[in-house]
Amino acid sequence: MSNAVSIVEVGPRDGLQNEATSLTTIDKVQFIEALAQAGCKRIEVGSFVSPKWVPQMANSDEVLTQIHRKLGVTYSALTPNMQGVIQAIASGADEVAIFGAASEAFTQKNINCSIAESINRFTPVIAYAQAHSIPVRGYVSTVMGCPYSGNVPLKDVVNIAAQLYQLGCYEISLGDTIGVGSPTQTNALITAVSHVVPIANLAVHFHNTYGQALANVLTAINAGVRIVDTSAAGLGGCPYAHGASGNLATEDLVYMLNGMGMATGIDLPALIAASKPILQTLNIRPASAVNIAMSR
Repeated sequence: MSNAVSIVEVGPRDGLQNEATSLTTIDKVQFIEALAQAGCKRIEVGSFVSPKWVPQMANSDEVLTQIHRKLGVTYSALTPNMQGVIQAIASGADEVAIFGAASEAFTQKNINCSIAESINRFTPVIAYAQAHSIPVRGYVSTVMGCPYSGNVPLKDVVNIAAQLYQLGCYEISLGDTIGVGSPTQTNALITAVSHVVPIANLAVHFHNTYGQALANVLTAINAGVRIVDTSAAGLGGCPYAHGASGNLATEDLVYMLNGMGMATGIDLPALIAASKPILQTLNIRPASAVNIAMSR
């Protein structure tokens, strides 16, 4: 089994989408370019959603067209509908992602439809991307709990993951949206979903609300997962999940993996430097123990 871990840097999208302070296109472009220079090979740069609902992502098309692209880096975008996928591909996205959930209540709150209806919406989006030779990633959120309905049955997670994979999503990212999961739950999750999606095509996306994200990622890695979503400086949270703190910080994961002798290709000091201008603009402190310790 490979000792390399592929990190999907979601800071520019998931990390910034819920910030009240408006960021310019240049702010975001410089952040993304610094992340690429630090060694991030997969960067989710924006989201093609309605500016009415997520105003911070309104300039995602400009960001995609203005970044100076680094060879070997994949620049992706979240695309919830046909209008979004058309705009993203026209703007130069290398990859697109769709965002489903294992919870009916969360799906209704998030995209105002049922899970079954969401699958119907995603089908033409995936077909359009495939027709343009653009790979599609599938997110499954609320895999360990929902802010509206509580516990989410594992069979529901398996069902939506299987449907997205069968529809053509080459990779399925399992998200603990409110950060309530434990290592035991994580092990059960990976075991169950790997029966319907090959483990090489599984990613994990853990929020750190209860401080369990790093332990959960380590559990997933020990179970064979080699793709992890993280956010520089621990930026972000879910706008539809009240009280959910940010994603696992990229710095904290890289530090742990370095200590385990597992390769990421990311330069830790350069990664820490990449987030500093954004943190200053937003006037917030990093939610990363490693970032804080190494910045003293």
